[in-house]
Amino acid sequence: MKITPSGQTLGASVADIDLGQPLAQDDYRTILRALGQYGVLCFPNQTFAVPQLAAFARRFGDLEVNVANLFHEPEFPEIMILSNMNGPDGKPLGLNDAGQGWHTDMSYSKDIALANILHAKAVPVRNGKSVGETQFRNMHAAYEELPDEIKQKIEGRTAIHDFEKFWEVMRTRPGSRRGPLTEAQRAKKPPVSQPLVRIHPITGRKILYCNPGYTMYVEGMDPLESGMLLDFLFRHQERADFLYAHHWAVNDVLMWDNIGTVHNAVADYTAQEPRYMRRAQVMATLDYPKLVA
Repeated sequence: MKITPSGQTLGASVADIDLGQPLAQDDYRTILRALGQYGVLCFPNQTFAVPQLAAFARRFGDLEVNVANLFHEPEFPEIMILSNMNGPDGKPLGLNDAGQGWHTDMSYSKDIALANILHAKAVPVRNGKSVGETQFRNMHAAYEELPDEIKQKIEGRTAIHDFEKFWEVMRTRPGSRRGPLTEAQRAKKPPVSQPLVRIHPITGRKILYCNPGYTMYVEGMDPLESGMLLDFLFRHQERADFLYAHHWAVNDVLMWDNIGTVHNAVADYTAQEPRYMRRAQVMATLDYPKLVA
């Protein structure tokens, strides 16, 4: 396969590989290495079907079934549908507001995610250009660029992450189809404690692990001090040199590092500009080799 770096803080294009075919061990290690090194990988022109997407994603870890489980491909509850389209019966085909706000998937779970994989089957286009980009921030760089006194302050500290925080923010947005979480759904994803600094399983380097979407407060810290610290960390992540944006094309497969990045789906398209994506959430359940120094 041919890997072409974007030249930016994140991102690489991976060509000359068919992800619909079983993944050889050497290719598996090459993709893992690239994921740790570049954070966001685009595999263009991938035309495989749902079973092949599930098989490719499962090669990297167990697949999560979303706690809300509102939309998924038939017979594949682990393959979620993200879409603003309706079916012939007028009912929505997928979740229309997924990922709209800066967050890290599964930081609200005791077992975190290694990667997210999206396969674009319909991409909104306006005036010949795609809209609805997905943005990323580099959390390796975000940690490395922290002032030394902040690094010392957050070392060994933990923060509470809560699934319901992001869900309730999304429910307030115009056009949201989300209802309140049920008691059963909340019980499946109670608030969890996460370290503010993690060692990345592939790179072996430290990353900043907090995000505006799910992080609530720093444990064992005065609420005012906690709020000020998190506000600083969230604003620090906004540096322009940490930002990378992916502009979608039909049949792109985008795989991103869910430990070393945060992301945001830009909803700058209308209901008349169709979008349909299949999503697999890969949990960090394997013993990953450290492949990037």
